[in-house]
Amino acid sequence: MPLPLPRRVVRRLAADAGLLVVAVAFAVPLLWLVLASLDAHATLRVRPPASPTLGNFSAVLTDEITFTPMLNSLLICGGGTLLTVVCAALAAYPLSRFRSRFARPYLLAILFSTCLPITAVMVPVYGLFVQIDLIDTRYGTALFLAAAQLPFAVWLMKNFMDGVPRTLEEAAWTDGASWRQTLLRVILPLMGPGLAVVAIYTFIMMWGNFFVPFMLLLSPEQLPASVSIFNFFGNYGAIAFGELAAFSLLYSTPVVLLYVLISRRLGGGFALGGAVKG
Repeated sequence: MPLPLPRRVVRRLAADAGLLVVAVAFAVPLLWLVLASLDAHATLRVRPPASPTLGNFSAVLTDEITFTPMLNSLLICGGGTLLTVVCAALAAYPLSRFRSRFARPYLLAILFSTCLPITAVMVPVYGLFVQIDLIDTRYGTALFLAAAQLPFAVWLMKNFMDGVPRTLEEAAWTDGASWRQTLLRVILPLMGPGLAVVAIYTFIMMWGNFFVPFMLLLSPEQLPASVSIFNFFGNYGAIAFGELAAFSLLYSTPVVLLYVLISRRLGGGFALGGAVKG
């Protein structure tokens, strides 16, 4: 009779099998996107195209379908990300560097606010935007998206800022630097990976947000790509799966490029070698 496998081996095989199932669950939709974008007669089935074609990309590469919504998305999400990173850095600095009995309750309140569903506040936000004339404006939508992402961004930024040694800041103060100069010239350059993480996370969350721009933007020429993709389910008698897959690939491109451009900084760690003398 064959000897039973050791319990450690059984657990490892079970873990590998579970990870394989999860990997397949993520890979199959991505495989469908690639194959369907090259298939003129794509369906929901995952199958290689009989005759690969780029016709789906040609059909969606127009100003109305792709270029204008993508530009709107870049303006809204890029502006919102920049505003979020700046405000998060300014808010995280006193939380990281100054001791206060209110710091912990404040951080817990920030963490709790990230758990609130955004749909719960959209009705009063919509009424407020109508009253202050921010409805149907890209900058108003970017402002609300930035406010929605700010609590978690502050939490992340504070944790990264804690990793920068205080001795470097004290040395800058000794040389006559103000807290603004210390923040801009000492702390932020040393926490480049942290800034990259916050920026990527914020941009991705804004880029994939459908509900907020759908509620706050009314004009078709103002809609971002996250909302215009919904038109593929209503502008055709039957869903054009091939064009939908092609548009989805194009829609994912900016996020992938953003990650690739700053991926080196994500793994670089804090460049503190030789900065602190023993």
